Amino acid sequence: MAGINKNAAQIRANVVSNKRVGQYHQLIINIGDLAQTCRPGNFVAINVGGENSRMVLRRAFAISRVSANSVSGGTMELIVAPHGQGSKWLCAQGEGAILDIVVPLGTAFGIPTEPVQVLLVGGGYGSAPLFGLAEVLNAKGCRVDMLLGASTASKIYAPMEGKRAVNSLRIYTEDGSMGQTGRVTEPIAGLIQDLNIAVIYSCGPMAMLSAIDEITRGTDVVHQCAVEESMACGIGICMTCVLPVADADGNISMLRSCIDGPVMDGSFVQWDKVGKVL
Repeated sequence: MAGINKNAAQIRANVVSNKRVGQYHQLIINIGDLAQTCRPGNFVAINVGGENSRMVLRRAFAISRVSANSVSGGTMELIVAPHGQGSKWLCAQGEGAILDIVVPLGTAFGIPTEPVQVLLVGGGYGSAPLFGLAEVLNAKGCRVDMLLGASTASKIYAPMEGKRAVNSLRIYTEDGSMGQTGRVTEPIAGLIQDLNIAVIYSCGPMAMLSAIDEITRGTDVVHQCAVEESMACGIGICMTCVLPVADADGNISMLRSCIDGPVMDGSFVQWDKVGKVL
């Protein structure tokens, strides 16, 4: 754990663009050379609200992808849903706005050393980091299949982009407004068998991550999930993002999502105890 956040830095970063994509905002932010140290699964902590804001805590956002640009330098992409006061403020920041950020933070997804069959499972806009991950896995020669799910069509983020990034894409909505009707977890057991899946990478609601763990538990499939817990500081100080996780000997500890995660081995997370006092 000593190496976590060793590349992180607090910088003032310029907003390159802010585009509305369905219900969400796609923000491109110039982070210079720090883009080279960002990995799929990392997140950024942003000071929101402006200098006179009462919102003293930073907000954590998953990094969708990073890229190098000869004009603006290294950039990162964020997909933000304008739900709370902090995210609404961020979504209102236009081109040229300056943000106070700390990046990159947290653990990243583990990348196979050899080509394997992988399945990406995303829920709502939480699926955004999987697109950058797909690019990395493709470069490693992995076969990449993807499942995207949400309650309704408008909450599926960039389905066409997902289709271009993977070998196959299946979409599930609970109301049947896009793709097939049902929960995104329903086809997973069958796909594990049909595609000989070795690793599942997942981002989305905790209930979805827990359901995937139930499917993979007792199998040889590795489940790497990016947990969704509120991170007030993002650097392991405040202890607000803890959740129960077992070690190899079965001992359960309350680990910090921002330092020990957000990417974790789903088989060690004690899903039935999340949100409870041990």
